[in-house]
Amino acid sequence: MRQENKTALMLENTGSLNIFVVLSIGLLFGLKHATEVDHVVAISTIVSRHQNVFRSAIVGALWGAGHTVSLLVMGAIVLSLRVTIPETVSNWLEFGVAVMIIGLGVSALWRVSRTNSNVHIHQHSHDGQSHTHVHFHESDNKHQPNSHSVHSHAIASVGWKPVLIGMLHGLAGSGALTLLVLAQISSSLLGFLYIATFGFGSILGMLVMSGLIGLPFAFTSKRLTNFHHGLQTVAAILSIFFGIWYAYKAGSDVVVF
Repeated sequence: MRQENKTALMLENTGSLNIFVVLSIGLLFGLKHATEVDHVVAISTIVSRHQNVFRSAIVGALWGAGHTVSLLVMGAIVLSLRVTIPETVSNWLEFGVAVMIIGLGVSALWRVSRTNSNVHIHQHSHDGQSHTHVHFHESDNKHQPNSHSVHSHAIASVGWKPVLIGMLHGLAGSGALTLLVLAQISSSLLGFLYIATFGFGSILGMLVMSGLIGLPFAFTSKRLTNFHHGLQTVAAILSIFFGIWYAYKAGSDVVVF
């Protein structure tokens, strides 16, 4: 809450600031917003399945896109009607995020357990001698027929999950609090531009964060297979335990009628 109070204080004094300064504030806070723990934990469960840093970064960019869409839609409503999001709604959305994080962790753990069992043996004969090779295959590492478009469909292979997760995050937590701060800006146009730059900052921030998170998974996926599976398991378990704690924290603020 201290961070949101600082943002509100800065925006209250925008009369003495030019548009560039206001939008710069939005960009900086958007970059920082992407590093919040619940965002990083959620995105880690998806990044852990990819063996390519570029594809991991795409996951973050898609999360940021979904996050920004929610902010723009809700921001348009807030600015046009000059209303604020009820605290009860924000609390329920936070609780929904916690449940989603638990679900992502369970899904990732299930995927790892299935991946570990997806082992098969190849036999090859060279100069009359037979060689046996054990292979571990994941969704990104299965034998494929000759294809010239594997890397050209990175976004399609990632899917819509990061977008949907980003949209829910955009409705809850700090994103929702940022919309409340917009009530401090008298100009609807300036407020909408603030949302847009905030969203752009969150896209850049999560793109970088996802790429960094994806580094150890990409590095260990080819040669350190067992360690790679261990990292995936740790990411899944951390997501589950963090989600449970987050649900408890958010649930204590939820008003049940």
